[in-house]
Amino acid sequence: MTETAAGPSTVPASSKSEQAYSAIKMRIIEGSYTPGYRLVLGTIAKDLGFSVVPVREAIRRLEAEGLVTFERNIGATVAGIDPTEYLYTMQTLSIVEGAATALSAPLIDPAALARARAVNDEMRECLDHFDPVRFTRLNQNFHSILFEHCPNPHILDLVHRGWNRLASLRSSTFRFVPGRARESVDEHEGLLNLIETGAEADAIEKAARLHRSATLDAYLAQRKQQ
Repeated sequence: MTETAAGPSTVPASSKSEQAYSAIKMRIIEGSYTPGYRLVLGTIAKDLGFSVVPVREAIRRLEAEGLVTFERNIGATVAGIDPTEYLYTMQTLSIVEGAATALSAPLIDPAALARARAVNDEMRECLDHFDPVRFTRLNQNFHSILFEHCPNPHILDLVHRGWNRLASLRSSTFRFVPGRARESVDEHEGLLNLIETGAEADAIEKAARLHRSATLDAYLAQRKQQ
């Protein structure tokens, strides 16, 4: 057993590592840990009430996913995405997520469609008092419902990798292009209608791909104006 501020802990080390991983990843995604933020093992361990060991294991997992980097004489820091990397990642994600969504479509049942619509309704409500972090979290939930049914594990793995690469920008992407948010919600509705009416796979793939590309185009256009 290990000692915490609350006394002896009986939580298995593997569970602690998983909890530390989830907590640190969420803080990166939500923007609490911004790109370049130094991840001090002792500080995080004390904050979570764990020893340093599971925190170190969690950060190694995040490094493997590309969310954390190690810099000489600095240690572990939250990885950032430069504009070129963002461009390549979004281009790739538009292709693989479009394919995953098209392959998933025949397997998405009415209950899943209803969940996706409910999430999109929440996103629409979020527009009036815009919270980019909440909106982005809902956006990921929406797309997960559509692509997680993909029967091809290799394509699905590529989609997950793409989302992981974007994690450090997820909380800020719609902050940079807030006008894109309303368009995104409308495009979601169109995508759901295609799936619900049993549209051809090519039509669904194209709609999903163009939806992702439109966010990239808006982001790049915004950067040119800066």
